[in-house]
Amino acid sequence: MVVLVVCLGCGVARGASLRPVTQGPSVAEQYLFSAANEAREQVGLRPLRWSGGLYRAANYHVLLVAERGVISHQFPGEPDLTERGEEAGLRFSEIAENVAEAPTAIQIQQAWLNSPEHRRNMLDPAVDSVGIRVVRGRGGELFAVEDFDRTVRNLSLSQQEAMVGRMLESSSSIQVLPTTEEARRTCMMDSGYAGPRQPMFVMRFTAVQLNRLPSELEQRLATGRYHQAEVGACSAGSSQGFSMYSIAVLLYK
Repeated sequence: MVVLVVCLGCGVARGASLRPVTQGPSVAEQYLFSAANEAREQVGLRPLRWSGGLYRAANYHVLLVAERGVISHQFPGEPDLTERGEEAGLRFSEIAENVAEAPTAIQIQQAWLNSPEHRRNMLDPAVDSVGIRVVRGRGGELFAVEDFDRTVRNLSLSQQEAMVGRMLESSSSIQVLPTTEEARRTCMMDSGYAGPRQPMFVMRFTAVQLNRLPSELEQRLATGRYHQAEVGACSAGSSQGFSMYSIAVLLYK
């Protein structure tokens, strides 16, 4: 009998470790990784990246699962999945987990695909990374933990500002000014602006990827009314690993 649990908030094992896993990925883990990406390819989704941090997080939980021989969402006294991800050094906007027990990796994958909840996690277009850990229990059965997340890159404020600045320059003829501390303070404000120079318009936004400008900002730039811009980034804060970028764009005549 295959026992399956979808863990969107699973815990971690006290006494387990988030230290690097020196071996692997094993043959079973490589198979499940390839099988997950094959399933995604069949429905037109981009493949998942292998994440060492998620691998450590999965290892942390699967050791306790195998030790107890029980599939559980969370054992008593455990931190939840988001805390485990944060302890593994991950920054993410989404995180999810599949857990299973079966005699073989092939059966684990098939059972995950046949379960709507597991399949939904595996084929979620919002996630982009995975780490899979498989260990053998005392009775010879396999226990598997498959962790997914949408990774938020760890960029400095200057890197964030430079990325947004390049998008501004490529989408319009606007001149992007060097970032000042006033622009960064403006980013931290709920309204208004910092410094002596009054912008014509301030756009504040948060994002998990800095690959496009907000549509409202693009519409503003398309009017041709603005000739200079300044970009200020600030910490968006995080809660148990959940992260975003926070940006302010100041537009001037």
